[in-house]
Amino acid sequence: MPLTSNDPLSSAIRIAGTEEHFLDPLGSDDARLGRLRYLSGGMGPPLVLLHTVRTQAEHFRHLIPLVRERYTVYALDLPGMGYSQIVPGASYEEPAMREAVKSLITRLDLRDVTLLGESMGATLALTTAADLPERVRRVVAINAYDYAGGIARSSLLARFIVTGVLAPGVGPTVAGVEPKPIVRAVLRGGLGDTAALHDDYVDELLKVGRRPGYPVVARAVYGNLPSLIAARARYPEVRAPIHLIYGEKDWSRPSDRQANKQILPAAEFVEVPGAGHFIVLERPDVAAKVLNDAMRIASAPKAAA
Repeated sequence: MPLTSNDPLSSAIRIAGTEEHFLDPLGSDDARLGRLRYLSGGMGPPLVLLHTVRTQAEHFRHLIPLVRERYTVYALDLPGMGYSQIVPGASYEEPAMREAVKSLITRLDLRDVTLLGESMGATLALTTAADLPERVRRVVAINAYDYAGGIARSSLLARFIVTGVLAPGVGPTVAGVEPKPIVRAVLRGGLGDTAALHDDYVDELLKVGRRPGYPVVARAVYGNLPSLIAARARYPEVRAPIHLIYGEKDWSRPSDRQANKQILPAAEFVEVPGAGHFIVLERPDVAAKVLNDAMRIASAPKAAA
């Protein structure tokens, strides 16, 4: 039976032109990833979208309509997040989440793939491209989450919350208590334009946070930052063209951005004035322009030699 917007396991946010799908695990290796949920729609070469820490596929609700006439979009709920299955004892370290992204791409036999990720998703986009060079044609990495501190740099409130979530003993309890004003304030700490955070999206994240077992997932995801930092070592292995996009007010410091520019000297680098960490929420037009321009260039007739 299809899920409806009133189903507690279904998103109340609908993105026109997309449908919800689930990828069931095959064999014991896939079982640790669990059942993966993704949204798909559009036309053209595949575009895989990878969301940020503590969010889900609906994070791309404003970007998808801007690109679906040029790409077939696949927006994944990473393991345990959104409406993907929560598997007891599962790992949420970078290699485990990367396996989920690779599973989506290989199980659906996607080729000529463009990977776009924001924050944690940006790091996963780069490491997945390193692992699947024969399938990935381009990477768009937005505000890569690969530096010490992470979301704790956002504000004193965010630092207090993350410290509590990761604390021994009380951490799972703190992770399960999410008053709406606190969640809204933490998310606004990642925006240059706070009006870009819509109430229905906050409600959606809170609903997901009430899923049984989700506090354990949230705690593990907040605690996986060292594995994301370690994953930077894989960036130079990427053979596809890379676009690095940073918000002027992102949590990363100029030294963090410069470090990635140095290890990826051929990457196109864009800094978005006034934007924060969640660029896909406040400036989806920036990512859409990078994607659509790349498709226009690829589709343009080649001049005769």
